[in-house]
Amino acid sequence: MHTIYGVRVRLATWNVNSAKVRLPRLLDWLDRRRPDVVTLQETKLPDQEFDAVFGAELAARGYAYAHAGDGRWNGVAVLSRVGLDDVAVGFPGQPGFPDPAGPPESRAIAASCAGIRVWSLYVPNGRTPDDPHFGYKLAWLKALAAVLPAVDVANTVLTGDMNIAPTDADVWDPSKFGNSTHVTPEERAALAELTGTGLTDVLRARWPTERVFTYWDYRAGAFHQDLGMRIDLVLAGGAVAGRVRSVWVDRQARKGTGPSDHAPVMVDLDEAPDGDIGPVVPPPSSPGGELKPGRGATRRRRGGR
Repeated sequence: MHTIYGVRVRLATWNVNSAKVRLPRLLDWLDRRRPDVVTLQETKLPDQEFDAVFGAELAARGYAYAHAGDGRWNGVAVLSRVGLDDVAVGFPGQPGFPDPAGPPESRAIAASCAGIRVWSLYVPNGRTPDDPHFGYKLAWLKALAAVLPAVDVANTVLTGDMNIAPTDADVWDPSKFGNSTHVTPEERAALAELTGTGLTDVLRARWPTERVFTYWDYRAGAFHQDLGMRIDLVLAGGAVAGRVRSVWVDRQARKGTGPSDHAPVMVDLDEAPDGDIGPVVPPPSSPGGELKPGRGATRRRRGGR
């Protein structure tokens, strides 16, 4: 697989937290931001229903797509206007849950788009560190890391809801999290194993010290107070990372009525149509603050999926 230079690519990843519920917002966002490649997580649709709901709308906008979902809480997709080849659902060694030897959940899909191997990943939540789901999360990440040495990492991008805040700088107040998932040393070590294969967290590479979040709980006014977490990541191999011209969080997509609790992460390769904007667009008006009494800092788990 060879990189295709001279093809400007806007790449975006977004956990939509139910694609059907988000349909009007998602289509409007595609029309406004005009990404060339989009990865979606938590579509919560079986493949046939995704086709029925989105097929004609995406085709009218020039997108080919690949989707993997069973209609429950997971589901992942890749949309592309710059080619969609060699689609692969899941990865070798991907464990199931609760039986590791059982069928894998719909949490990973990959396709080649304009010479880039693009993955859409919805990493297991982990629930709590003493839950079997936490062990599943770590095993899932370890299996993914084991696959990467055999691929062209330089031209690979892992995108999606990683359900891990890479460092304390990626949560609004580390002292509020205690021994919660998303911030444990074990999870962060598993994420570091992925990046250790030659992948770069492109947002942090561009914005190393800025306050940047991609997820805000629906409760207690967390979004308006900018009490969030950065758990949606774009991890790019060297050839792709070297082409990055801008990277930013589309906070506008989290505003208004009926949003997802996540915001898209946008990455422009080779050319930045809107300039080197960021890290958050638009920036929050009231960063910081405290959650209202009675609310903890642990991420709302939507069933701990």
